[in-house]
Amino acid sequence: MKILVLGGCGFVGSNVSIHLKNKKFNVTSVDNLSRETSRVNLKRLKKNNIINYCFDLSIKNKLLKLEKFDLLIDCCAEPSVEVSKSNVELVFNSNLRSTLNVLEKCKIDNSKIIFLSSSRVYSIKKINSRIKNINKKFNKFLINESFSTQSPISIYGYTKLCSEKLIREYAYAFNIKYLINRFGVISGPWQFGKQDQGFFSLWIWKHIMRQKLEYIGYEGKGNQIRDILHISDVCDLIYEQIINLNITYNHTFNVGGGFKNSLSLKDLTKMCQILTDNKIQISKNDIKTSIYDIPYYVSDNKKIYSKYNWRVKKTIQNILDDTYRVLINNKKLFDNIK
Repeated sequence: MKILVLGGCGFVGSNVSIHLKNKKFNVTSVDNLSRETSRVNLKRLKKNNIINYCFDLSIKNKLLKLEKFDLLIDCCAEPSVEVSKSNVELVFNSNLRSTLNVLEKCKIDNSKIIFLSSSRVYSIKKINSRIKNINKKFNKFLINESFSTQSPISIYGYTKLCSEKLIREYAYAFNIKYLINRFGVISGPWQFGKQDQGFFSLWIWKHIMRQKLEYIGYEGKGNQIRDILHISDVCDLIYEQIINLNITYNHTFNVGGGFKNSLSLKDLTKMCQILTDNKIQISKNDIKTSIYDIPYYVSDNKKIYSKYNWRVKKTIQNILDDTYRVLINNKKLFDNIK
């Protein structure tokens, strides 16, 4: 099988590409290398004999000129919710226009597609309504695929939800087989600990470097809760989906760490202190909570568990240890990345 990974030099895309290459698939990447971290991942791809085509996926003609692939895995996105408020056009082009072009490629070549979507397609107001007071104990709940996607969901969330709908329309009109995975927070090795790379690796990196952090919003107490999924579990799932793609397709799944892999920022701080043996200054920034922030998100994996012989294997501690090891072993390299 010939596989094209879109956004193949990003955190998720590079790990998926290398994992599938090791499974003996013929893997090619497309990435515009707009980030400094992408150039580090490009070197990792080259070591694994994976070719990357460097161009922007919003330019359709360049994508259509590539050879035919059996499967396209769309990991390409501008993932920042806050950036989507300040640079709408960038997020629109990266997340939605590129999806249209990828689907045109699938239509012409009769290719299948696995699309990496986001938990941020779910309604901010509906989630907030379930959590009356983040600073008090509350009953935990899981968010499944039927949870409301009613606006507001952020401009970022809008682009991902529209991409999902566009995929379903192309599937109906042109008989394209697809899978959509709505991932929560993903972390693990080769997430660089930078502001745009996810809070989990950032927290570890700041503790390693003994640099300041802030609890932002929600009275600055660090009580926001998320579930975390190890990148190796993501790679295992993608592989499982590929080998079953002729049997299970045209589904949308929530995928995350679940209850066992959920924690608050305050919990993460304690774990990082133990892991690094460093206690850093964390200020309480009780500025007005961002209109795009949510106090809580934990994925319901019931549907994905019902379809595949796949389970979350890596614990929070595994994710911490594995991420820490790569950050420490490449400390000088990562410290030079802006």
